[in-house]
Amino acid sequence: MIDTVLWSRWLTGLTLAFHVIFATVGVGVPLMIAIAEFVGIRKKDPHYILMAKRWTRGFVISVAVGVVTGTAIALQLALVWPNFMQLAGNVIALPLFMEVFAFFFEAIFLGIYLYTWDRFRNPYIHWLLTLPVVAGASMSAFFITTVNGFMNQPGGFVMEDGHFTAVNPLQAMFNTATPSKVFHVLSSAYLTGAALLAGIAAYVILRKGVSLYYKKALKLMMGVVLVFSLLTTLAGDMSAKFLAEHQPEKLAAAEWHFETESGADLILLGWLNAEQEVIGALHIPKALSFLAFGDFDAEVKGLEEFPIDERPPLLVHYLFDLMAGIGFVMLGVALLYFLFSIWKKRNELNKWILRSIVLSALLGFLGVELGWFYAEVGRQPWIIRGYMRVEEAATSSPNVRILFFVFLLLYIVLGVMCVFVLRRLFRHKPVEVELEKLLNEKNKQSMQKGESV
Repeated sequence: MIDTVLWSRWLTGLTLAFHVIFATVGVGVPLMIAIAEFVGIRKKDPHYILMAKRWTRGFVISVAVGVVTGTAIALQLALVWPNFMQLAGNVIALPLFMEVFAFFFEAIFLGIYLYTWDRFRNPYIHWLLTLPVVAGASMSAFFITTVNGFMNQPGGFVMEDGHFTAVNPLQAMFNTATPSKVFHVLSSAYLTGAALLAGIAAYVILRKGVSLYYKKALKLMMGVVLVFSLLTTLAGDMSAKFLAEHQPEKLAAAEWHFETESGADLILLGWLNAEQEVIGALHIPKALSFLAFGDFDAEVKGLEEFPIDERPPLLVHYLFDLMAGIGFVMLGVALLYFLFSIWKKRNELNKWILRSIVLSALLGFLGVELGWFYAEVGRQPWIIRGYMRVEEAATSSPNVRILFFVFLLLYIVLGVMCVFVLRRLFRHKPVEVELEKLLNEKNKQSMQKGESV
């Protein structure tokens, strides 16, 4: 007999791992498009206008794939986790509906934005169309994150005879986990979106040499990376303080903090031996107490305070360390880029900096993946913390194993098609050709305005 719970975990993990790539692009890139077009209008620089146009074309492809994977998640909630939906469906229905509404809101204005280039005399009117696209993408992230927040901090209902009654969906949505989770999700999505576009620019410069278009794109996006690296660091600090107060078992597992103590050390890296002793780790004295409560002498609960069957897996320590480490690496690369650009004896476009920027783009997506796996694995053994365990929520159908391979094939096909289409889309429309065409159109419009006057 197959372990249906295990296969359900694998299927959901596979879907989330694939979907989060396109969800992150879907949330992060619209803001970059808006920034590029605004800068282009302000500076009257066609390079930035072209950035917005090209990035929008690539963004549309990612949206199409994200719709498929998002639909797969909704389908799997009903098929793979039927007991969860039976218990919590009436609580999370509102944010799930609002997430769909936010997507349609975004899609409508994205279509209008795409087909109204150069249709307005005042270019700022066209730029204003980016704002509902950015808002719709961010609202989608907000609403779906509130569902995850509810699973971590359930509220807005009364438990009667094994059912959630007297449901207040707004209270459930705006749970204590929502502020820190939404801040972290949005800031990391914007950071990763900017890092992706900066990485593409750096990669092209490495391969083809410096061009003005990609140099400007790189500088613009690295500025955004720097800002959101700092904001994501702040979001991480908020998340740590939230966990210390509301989910201390998750923080204790992430930090391998086994015994309750004041002035707790922060443990970085290392590994556990068979006796669960920490080996080869870096201990920063009293730093965990400060991270958790802003006080070097604060008491931090250890795992000993919680029943063994309610403790998260200790592997979340590796996920947490890698996620946090990636965030600081991205911040460091951004600082180094601008240090080199200010320090005139150095060149911010040297190969090592460019390679680091390309690597940062890849690490950004890895960091997002690790963050979501830390969020989900760190909540174990609960699917709804304190109310329903994962094994109670999963399907008992053996067909879940077949579903896993069906969706695996689907994601492979989607991934290959996405890469193929994006390569074809930009390979046959190089920047130089598009820029010349854009300048010719601008000159033609200027001549027509002059004749009309």
